Amino acid sequence: MESVRWKLSDELLLEAYQKAINLNLEPDFIKLLSIEIQKRNIYEKMKCSCS
Repeated sequence: MESVRWKLSDELLLEAYQKAINLNLEPDFIKLLSIEIQKRNIYEKMKCSCS
């Protein structure tokens, strides 16, 4: 069976990360989001959107 992958926009990824932290979701899930943010090198966008 072929795997289907959906591309999440940078903005949605950052929003999901922030919400996961705020909702105190599973640390493993938050870690996965964090790893993807690091891969995309978009931490600066997160800092800019929070101010």
